[in-house]
Amino acid sequence: MPSRMAGGIVFDIAGDGEPVVLVHGLGGSSNTFQPLMPVLRNFTVCRPDMPGSGRSPVPIEPQSIAAFAEAIVNGLKEIGVANAHFGGHSLGTLVCQHIAVHMPECVRSLVLFGALTEPPEAARNGLTGRAATARGGGMDVIADQIIANTLSPSTHHDKPAAVAFVRESLMRQPPEGYAKSCEALSKARAFPVERIAIPVLLVAGDTDPVAPPSMATALKDRMPNAKMVLLERSGHWIPIEKPEESSRLIAEFLQKQLH
Repeated sequence: MPSRMAGGIVFDIAGDGEPVVLVHGLGGSSNTFQPLMPVLRNFTVCRPDMPGSGRSPVPIEPQSIAAFAEAIVNGLKEIGVANAHFGGHSLGTLVCQHIAVHMPECVRSLVLFGALTEPPEAARNGLTGRAATARGGGMDVIADQIIANTLSPSTHHDKPAAVAFVRESLMRQPPEGYAKSCEALSKARAFPVERIAIPVLLVAGDTDPVAPPSMATALKDRMPNAKMVLLERSGHWIPIEKPEESSRLIAEFLQKQLH
């Protein structure tokens, strides 16, 4: 699986066919979507590590949803991808929404796992505090809080490898990069998603405390061509907690877009 630097960030690129771009969430990386890769072999899958996440360099300047989107789109142009099907998880769903609203020519369809809207005030304050914790050397504290609070009880009980994956994903983040991502999310504002007319699939977890089903329902009701699927016994890390179901849903959805 070749990796390359494009647009100042690292992309994993694999497969052959129509392009699919998968954008991870806060504390994630391209590996968030590794469980979905077997069903996407007939696509060219581009998985970026967003600025300051995973293997991508930590930017000097403050970050924003717009900055993340610009880095990804610039990287895709450098790779030779003008438009693609986009998928996102958590923070990545906001980046996908930004691209679909402000650069619609780049997006053919959307699959959004644990889709977010703008954070409520309490969450904004929490993200700012989490950024300070990261800069103070507390990534272990953050990782333990995330796995305790965002994974479903079923995942904790039945899937210890998934719990370990999420913790390791967080522990491997550059603290300053993670802090900048927290601050970017804390400043996010809702997008006029009613302007997104392309096909959209929203996948929600029934026990997700970060992006509860009501959030996905509200987004679906504002998009003219969206459908929603609710997965039982899933928290916020849907591609990791429910890999088989997530794989089936994205494969079926993308197959429909080819006809």
